[in-house]
Amino acid sequence: MLTAGALGAGRGLPPVEDWHPEHCGDSQMRIAPDGTWFHQGSPIGRQELVRLFSILLRKDETGFVLVTPAEKLSIAVDDAPFIAVLLEVQGSGLEQRLCFTTNVGEVVTAGPGHALHFKTVDETPLPYLHVRRGLTAKAARPVYYQLADLAVTHRDRLGVWSGGIFFDFGA
Repeated sequence: MLTAGALGAGRGLPPVEDWHPEHCGDSQMRIAPDGTWFHQGSPIGRQELVRLFSILLRKDETGFVLVTPAEKLSIAVDDAPFIAVLLEVQGSGLEQRLCFTTNVGEVVTAGPGHALHFKTVDETPLPYLHVRRGLTAKAARPVYYQLADLAVTHRDRLGVWSGGIFFDFGA
């Protein structure tokens, strides 16, 4: 599992934002809306392989790419590249921290640098969390319901607190 401690110690994530190789083509990979990774139309069954690819993922001006120091390949992402599959609530009130675990094992706490935002689809606010480098995680249905249970009103707006920040559910 990738944790804030591992990331802070310089382990876990390579510096993909510093790598600028020429575009080499299409990876023939796709990330489905449910977070399933596919290669040439078949699901990638090994979670370790998905985690490896996930740390090489970057979003740039051309879209989503997998990048190494020597290669850059495009990858199709149908919605968000990650799914927030678990939510742990630490503390309460203004001191509350919402810690999300993604489908690739990355742990992210909503707050400064990791905004929680909501897109309204069919009049339903859908929660998305900034994970890293412009990449987001969409909340899985159980996480969505947890967030709804945590909702409070602040200045006539409905939302949740995490890391001292109020995240508005939107209209």
